[in-house]
Amino acid sequence: MSRTVSLDPVTRIEGHLAVRVEVENGLVGEAFCSGEMFRGFEAILRGRHPMDAQQITQRICGVCPISHGLASIKAQDQCYGVTPPENGRLMRNLILGANYLASHITHFYLLSALDFVDVTAVTRYTGADPALIRLKDWITAQAAAKTLYPAAPFLPRYEGGYIQDDSLNLLALRHYLDALRIRAQCHKMAALFAGKMPHSTTLVPGGITEHATADKIAAYASILKEVRSFVSTVYVPDVLAVAQAFDGYFSLGRGPGNFLSFGVFDEESGTWLPSGTLIQGRPAALNPEAITEEVARSLFTPESGGPPATGRTVAAPGKADAYTWLKAPRYEGQPMEVGPLARILVAWQAGRPDVRDLVDRTLARLGKKPEDLVSVMGRHAARALEALLLADRCAAWVDRLTPGNPGFAEFTIPPAGTGMGLTEASRGALGHWLTVEKGLIANYQCVVPTTWNCSPRDGRGVPGPVEQALVGTPVADPQNPIEAARVVRSFDPCLACAVH
Repeated sequence: MSRTVSLDPVTRIEGHLAVRVEVENGLVGEAFCSGEMFRGFEAILRGRHPMDAQQITQRICGVCPISHGLASIKAQDQCYGVTPPENGRLMRNLILGANYLASHITHFYLLSALDFVDVTAVTRYTGADPALIRLKDWITAQAAAKTLYPAAPFLPRYEGGYIQDDSLNLLALRHYLDALRIRAQCHKMAALFAGKMPHSTTLVPGGITEHATADKIAAYASILKEVRSFVSTVYVPDVLAVAQAFDGYFSLGRGPGNFLSFGVFDEESGTWLPSGTLIQGRPAALNPEAITEEVARSLFTPESGGPPATGRTVAAPGKADAYTWLKAPRYEGQPMEVGPLARILVAWQAGRPDVRDLVDRTLARLGKKPEDLVSVMGRHAARALEALLLADRCAAWVDRLTPGNPGFAEFTIPPAGTGMGLTEASRGALGHWLTVEKGLIANYQCVVPTTWNCSPRDGRGVPGPVEQALVGTPVADPQNPIEAARVVRSFDPCLACAVH
């Protein structure tokens, strides 16, 4: 017997996502992802000065504003023909790196770990940890006043299937509290060169307006030391502990098996994490001309589809057969998964020694093969391993800054031109396309990570990556579809970005 199960809203993500799954004989047979609002940033930008773009587009998302700001100024770099000096390039990497680390830590501890950890364990705590005692006392007081369920402030959540070992639950809760402080430290690192976080004031075409002083370099390096320690001794071990406790999730949530990376973190030649694609296991170089957006099942007019450089964003509320405010990006006509897993797999296939060594050692520890990474647990593992690699790389970048050297290059805005800014947000491939006419923005298009991952069916009826990843997921209790929620949250959806 078939039954419709709705996850509406999907909680502990950024933005408004609804997921509907059709469950038959206890397994998901079909899935539909719906972005439930329209924001219209691309329409807002038309007719404005080009240098408004990096400030306005950062407001697309408060979690990953740096990625949008960088995509915008990279598009302007290309349009204006300007190249940042070394200090500017390095500071861009350091700001983005700090934002990545904050995002990855936030995703695991504050958003996804609660799908696996039994938070009610703190109500049974009898130890002496002051932080856990304070949390227990607060929850107990709220429960006594009947204002909150005993598991608050970790609601809403589904019931059942959590870690049974209370010692592991309590350790994860203690690390949850530690993660709140560490993510704040990451924001402090970013703000040293970004001016403030979120929504940096120093991102400009041609580089960064902030000066790389000796004090700022030392402060970044000092905070990074603490963050690196947390990533290596807490975050990665916690992810691996959860992976071992939920081994079955290495077999769930595979998706289409196609992966895309735009490459990220500019270095002297190329990017630190490489660009490329994997389509059914076949690696290939990235071809931006192969990117299109489809709108057959999206609440947009036909002119809103096609190549991003020429596409528009014209809303069509009430459109027949459409079920989402997300477009459907495709690469060579294929749905593509983007994100940390895609970046790690593309780098692994490219033979990057540091990536191969870390991934292979981790897989051996877990008793898994590379193909097992294409899964719910593989996404969590890839995110943690990327954080470990990135924290080390940030240490190298900050050491290369030269106090007193310029952070940006002068430029002239042409009366007309085009630019494409490709980078990677923490959640995956991000592109901004800019057209300038008569000195103003004539067209602006963004293709963002969750638009790729949570895209709807295209004109051929092919589901998007999350829709495909949900198929085959067991749902033991339709009233508590935690298994489906775990699949969705492994992608770290950001609907605020996707419905920009």
